[in-house]
Amino acid sequence: MDIGIGGKPIRIFSNIAFMQEKDIAYMQGNESKTLKIAVVGPESTGKSTMANYLAERLNTLCVPEYARFYCKNLNRTYTLQDEVNMFYGQVALEEAFLIRCPEILVCDTTILTVKIWCDHLFGRTPSEVTDEIAVRPYDFFLLMDIDLPWEDDPLRDFPKEREHFLGVWKKELMALNANYELISGLGEQRLENGLEAVKRNIL
Repeated sequence: MDIGIGGKPIRIFSNIAFMQEKDIAYMQGNESKTLKIAVVGPESTGKSTMANYLAERLNTLCVPEYARFYCKNLNRTYTLQDEVNMFYGQVALEEAFLIRCPEILVCDTTILTVKIWCDHLFGRTPSEVTDEIAVRPYDFFLLMDIDLPWEDDPLRDFPKEREHFLGVWKKELMALNANYELISGLGEQRLENGLEAVKRNIL
C-alpha cells in the first residue's frame, strides 16, 4: 500500500507481510505477553512527554505518533484520505514495534485519534478505521488532562476546544469499555502521576 509523508508517497506493507519467518514465528509464540499502554488526549497536554517518560522508566519502547512525520511538510489542508493514510501509518509503526514482543509497549497515541479527527473534520470515519479500532485493544489508557497551558505548535489546530475534545475522548474510551485514568498535575508531579496510574492498573 502506498501512503505518504508530507505528500510524498512511501510504501507501507500490511501488518506482517514484510517480516522474516523467524520474526513471524517469534511474534506468534509471544504475542499475548505484550502489555500495551496508550497515552491519549486533546492537543497540548503533554502526551509525547508522558509516553517517552513511561518508556524510559519502564525500560521499554515508545511507538511515536505517525501523524507528526506525515504532517511535518504537508503544506495544504488535511483531507479524509490524509487521515486514512495516517491510520495505516500508525498501525504499521505499532506492528513494527510489536515484532519482538516486548513485555510492555508504550504508544504515543492510537488510531482512535484518527476517528476523533475524522468525525470532527469530515463528519464520518471510514469503516476500515472503526473496524480496526474494535479489534486493536490496549491494556491501559492514560487520558491527559487539559490543566497544562496551551503551547503553540504548527501541527496544533484547536486551542479553544480542548475541553470539548476531552469530553469526546472520555466518550470514546467509555464506548470501548476501556481501562483508563485521567492524568492531571504539573511538571514532574504529572509524570509521576502517570507512572503511578500504570502501576495501579497493570503492573
